[in-house]
Amino acid sequence: MKTFKELTEERYSVRDYKDIAIETEKLNYILECARMAPSAVNFQPWKIYVITPESSVKNDILSCYAREWIKTAPYCLVCCIQHNQSWKRSSDNKDHGDIDIAILTEHICLAATEQGLGTCWVCNFDTERCKSILNLNNDEEPAVLIPIGYPSDKSVKKEKNRKAINEIVEFV
Repeated sequence: MKTFKELTEERYSVRDYKDIAIETEKLNYILECARMAPSAVNFQPWKIYVITPESSVKNDILSCYAREWIKTAPYCLVCCIQHNQSWKRSSDNKDHGDIDIAILTEHICLAATEQGLGTCWVCNFDTERCKSILNLNNDEEPAVLIPIGYPSDKSVKKEKNRKAINEIVEFV
């Protein structure tokens, strides 16, 4: 079994996928890991739309991101914040939905890595178009697209360029 650190080192942004279906057991496992993600006050203000290879909206959803590589992903998860359900901090009314969706997304990405699958965070997409395609209400924000599948042989894991620990951590 891999350690958590090994999973974080193994995960990378996959930008080319094999045309192979994901086993139902693996997909269910990943979604169950997402369900267990923590959220502010445990409100769980999210919804995941699983766009399958057979979905009538798959091409439309993938067209919300103007990069050809995303079309190689057999599945795409659309992670949405439900702002009417998210916790707001009383001191400044900070909506924690964006934080909660980030936690959920990383649970998905790491669970997928553990299952031998690849993912990529996609945040720079046409959210209004995505919202329209999925017929979302005003309180629901599509925040992240997660293409998911088996990385192709052409998929390249780049070396992770990370700051040194002393640049990001300060003991006070």
